[in-house]
Amino acid sequence: MNYKVGIIGLGYVGLPLAVESGKLYPTIGFDINAKRIDELKSGVDRTLEVTSDELDSATKLKFTSTSADLKECNFYIVTVPTPIDINNNPELTPLKEASRMIASLLSEGDIVVYESTVFPGCTEEVCVPFLEEGSGLRYNQEFYCGYSPERINPGDKKHRIANILKVTSGSNPEIANKVDLFYKSFIKAGTYQASSIKVAEAAKVIENSQRDINIAFVNELALIFDRLDIDTKEVLEAAGTKWNFLPFSPGLVGGHCIGVDPYYLTQKAESVGYHPQVILAGRKINDQMGQYVAQKVVKLLGHRNALNSNSKVLIMGFTFKENCPDIRNTRVIDIYNELVSFGINVDIFEPHADPTQISKEFGIEVIKEIDNQYDAIILAVAHSEFLELNWHKLRLSSRIIYDVKGVLPKKYTDKRL
Repeated sequence: MNYKVGIIGLGYVGLPLAVESGKLYPTIGFDINAKRIDELKSGVDRTLEVTSDELDSATKLKFTSTSADLKECNFYIVTVPTPIDINNNPELTPLKEASRMIASLLSEGDIVVYESTVFPGCTEEVCVPFLEEGSGLRYNQEFYCGYSPERINPGDKKHRIANILKVTSGSNPEIANKVDLFYKSFIKAGTYQASSIKVAEAAKVIENSQRDINIAFVNELALIFDRLDIDTKEVLEAAGTKWNFLPFSPGLVGGHCIGVDPYYLTQKAESVGYHPQVILAGRKINDQMGQYVAQKVVKLLGHRNALNSNSKVLIMGFTFKENCPDIRNTRVIDIYNELVSFGINVDIFEPHADPTQISKEFGIEVIKEIDNQYDAIILAVAHSEFLELNWHKLRLSSRIIYDVKGVLPKKYTDKRL
């Protein structure tokens, strides 16, 4: 197949894919955000996933926010977000809108591949009808589909798209081979061809559900051991000496994957008459951890006679993970909101995320440097800059230090999750 690639959505998933594709094939990277397109054209990636040199290396890649520029493509890849709404139901509007747009461009023989996380069956039950209606073409006769779940890990400079094994699938065996050959041409780690689109969709959604459940287990251990006055990290280190003990740590579970994807599976399960218990129990535990951390800090302040109308707390980090500017579904906001509900004055120091974005989405003005005395400091995100700070000095100037990530020497902390 003479691949002419159109990639819809240039975020953490779409941009690295567009760069790799653009090294080999004529590729159009499309995003509805015109500002994002202008930045990429000037060699700037605000997500920090791709360097300017890497952008320059993709000599066959062009960027646009005009959908008509995609008309000559014959191999479309959809990498738009698939979040959840306020009630934890899948929010498929971006996926539907992308499908509508592609439908207006489809020609006979074209292939549309979805990478966005969805529930099993979504591609053919939700997306294909939009493609058929808008194009007037018949599925699996005049146009075709595939599904290849994204496995991007934001901020990870080791596991990048070319060295992460890729699951692929297609709407019939011939198309499955064409989809697989495309990815295999630049994925050095190789590919795994699933037997169907549904299998590939299901594989993706359980990857993060499994991690969510494992983290929920150690979070529950942290809740138990706190009541027993046992340091959870020390327990995990001891248990970790067994060869088959899984290395998970307690913490906040946010971001666009682990804290979201399980709801895509549970919603689909409930639609066919099964109420998931383990998955939802894990979600409930993980969603309460920010509130739990804040309440522990409040109790510590009370024990030190430092809980009053002038109490001041510093939260270090606001992104959903370390060394990454992504604030999507950050659970640090739960700590902030709970502390504020107690009438505590809270500052946030965040060196990676865009302060304008934080202000716009959460109404919080982050501080630019740490120069005040605080009654408590909460290390919420393990940015590398934070680990290099003089914690001995901070310890002397602060009444309480709470280490959510468990990365500081124990002598500098009053409590760690």
